[in-house]
Amino acid sequence: MGLFEILELVCGLALFLYGMDVMGNALKKSAGRKLKTILGNLTSSKLKGFLLGLGVTAIIQSSSATTVMVVGFVNSGTMLLSQAISVILGANLGTAVTAWLTALNSLGNTEALSAIAFLDYLTPDFWMPILAIIGIAFIMFSKRDRQKDVGTILVGFAVLMVGMSTMSGAVTGLKNDPEFARILTIFSNPIIGVIVGAVLTAIVQSSSASIGILQALSVTGGISFGMAIPIVLGQNIGTCVTAMLSALGANKNGKRTAVAHLFFNVIGVVFWLSMYYLVGWILNLVGVFDLFKLAEATIDPFGIAIVHTVFKILAIALMWPFTKLLEKLACAIVKGDDKKGDEYTSMLDERLLDTPSVALDRCRVVAAHMAELSIKPLENAITLLEEYDPKAAQAIRDAEDKVDIYEDALGSYLVKLASRSMSEEDSAEITKLLHMIGDLERISDHSVNLVESAEEIKDKNISFSEQAVRELKTMYSALEEISEMTVRAFVDNDMDCALSVEPLEEVVDDLKDQIRINHVIRVQKSQCTIEHGFILSDILTNLERVSDHCSNIAGCLIEISRHHEALDLHNYLHELKEAEGTHFNEQYKKYSEKYSIKSDI
Repeated sequence: MGLFEILELVCGLALFLYGMDVMGNALKKSAGRKLKTILGNLTSSKLKGFLLGLGVTAIIQSSSATTVMVVGFVNSGTMLLSQAISVILGANLGTAVTAWLTALNSLGNTEALSAIAFLDYLTPDFWMPILAIIGIAFIMFSKRDRQKDVGTILVGFAVLMVGMSTMSGAVTGLKNDPEFARILTIFSNPIIGVIVGAVLTAIVQSSSASIGILQALSVTGGISFGMAIPIVLGQNIGTCVTAMLSALGANKNGKRTAVAHLFFNVIGVVFWLSMYYLVGWILNLVGVFDLFKLAEATIDPFGIAIVHTVFKILAIALMWPFTKLLEKLACAIVKGDDKKGDEYTSMLDERLLDTPSVALDRCRVVAAHMAELSIKPLENAITLLEEYDPKAAQAIRDAEDKVDIYEDALGSYLVKLASRSMSEEDSAEITKLLHMIGDLERISDHSVNLVESAEEIKDKNISFSEQAVRELKTMYSALEEISEMTVRAFVDNDMDCALSVEPLEEVVDDLKDQIRINHVIRVQKSQCTIEHGFILSDILTNLERVSDHCSNIAGCLIEISRHHEALDLHNYLHELKEAEGTHFNEQYKKYSEKYSIKSDI
């Protein structure tokens, strides 16, 4: 094998890996919310976990990616170790799909097909250029992201197959090379075969790629079933390296997930390889037939795909009844417990960034919890204005600190996520969340400002007039409703609630103005003092600004749901009032009557 053939082989491998990466990323992007929904439906059912792992891996064409994702879920506390093991079993079978796809490349060299003229149209040489042309056309001329993703998948698959063909072409000359035949005899030792398969897969970080290399070499006719079996089994061990590396920075359960993945494959390889040679020895001993003689038959790419798939099925059948023992083994190897952290911020695991739709779903869960955290202190602060409690005041400050932590964690994670390739819908969701977490954090800040007003009222022993107290209670009720409605709109993506926020915000603005006017009249009648006015003004300003932030959040939800790209909320809300004129006026009238102030002045 000369230098040119070596370079051609390396070039083919590079194209194969690149095509697989492009196709896998496009599949993940295209799957988007479906993938998120699939993984979100995990239950304690072992069968469901297995099917989920199988389905997701078949979608994204990478068991390593699925396993790394699972490590991230376990590390973030959103998946149990027992669930993860079931998913890993399914992922191991799901990755066998790629071997069957790459085996298609050998169809053009199949004598049975070439003997029948019309079956030439089944060969990759005919349909692969067509797929590539269709893919390029989608990418260049389509305006819709989904069609562009489909085009990228087709082009990625075409590049993958070109890489496979290039590798096969590079090694074709080895058919009659005596040196190559001599090297292949080394693989008659099964231990060496397992080691070579594991090391090769660890180097290229993909069992699909190493299977593809073996399939390319098989076209030389120099590889037998007996040689291929240990190599294929070793490749299943080598694919664990990616998950093991990913688990280095994980918590105890994350590490246990990677260890369970490793031992699933190691136990499967040791057991079934031993059984293969034991059964062969027994059959040979009793004179039924010579299994090892039969294994000397030449293997082709489809034969490798069969061996690969059969081993996966046998390994799963072996370990299926013993998943609990596998979990205990992983726990015995990785001992100890993790320090308890925040269960929500720990969901923002960086391993999930490689699957943006799943990472975004975690952000949505954390942001929803942040919304609830932001509103609760506001309700407590309003209660504090009526009856001060130092413990409650400190609890509100502590809650505000926690909201700040959430904003920092979510903001940093979302910025990292925004740099990943994803659908237009997911990108818009990130923009929405980045804007809204800022508004949620400001709401909690205003809660602390209200605490300071409550402390000032207590320290100065200030009491408002009965009329002022009634007016403030009306304002408080309006704020509690608008804040609860905003959280409901955000958490449940309820557009009816979102559309009701802006009319109520207008009523809150009116209430603020009316209370201030009433206060001025009371000052003129010596019923209140200027000092009362300063504190009243601070309270009203903070309450009104909370309603403004609620309006921003609701407006952002509506805008994104209607596929507006710009986030000029001031202009957008003005347009919304005009577009929703009848609905807006009806809602405004309803809330105006509900929160009207009956003045005694």
